[in-house]
Amino acid sequence: MTTVVSTNSNSSTSPVAATASVEDAPVKTTYAVEEIQQLLPHRYPFALVDRIIDYVPGEKATGIKNVTFNEPQFQGHFPGRPIMPGVLIVEAMAQVGGIVLTQMPGVDGLCMFAGIDKVRFRRPVVPGDQLVMTVTLLAIKRQRFGKMQARAEVDGQLVCEGELMFSVVD
Repeated sequence: MTTVVSTNSNSSTSPVAATASVEDAPVKTTYAVEEIQQLLPHRYPFALVDRIIDYVPGEKATGIKNVTFNEPQFQGHFPGRPIMPGVLIVEAMAQVGGIVLTQMPGVDGLCMFAGIDKVRFRRPVVPGDQLVMTVTLLAIKRQRFGKMQARAEVDGQLVCEGELMFSVVD
């Protein structure tokens, strides 16, 4: 499990910093697919996040999913009119949320859905689209339960939004 390096600055009041500490090190804000695979257990065909383009430790993450015609769900959903299933859009948003949750200090285990509320779909997602998902942590209790606000867009247009609840299991 990867933990996040604290971004708190050194509390020294000296006007000249002697050396940079680990706490002053920049926080990683982007993740490639190989790094995502180190954090999440999902694999093909259920690895639904291609890149994290913005990550704020303990707060939020923004990820992208490049939707391509050769994905297995498009064989049957729907022949002649491929549309990404809503459950996969929600799963992709949850995986972005998993990046936030799994890196929080004290969170150790598999993050699973505990609930999905207020989810609404606004427009279809089709092959060729780039799904941009932003997931913000709303609350975490006892390092075992999390609630997040999720939003997915294509070309700046809202596709899906809702609240996702997680449970951390051993």
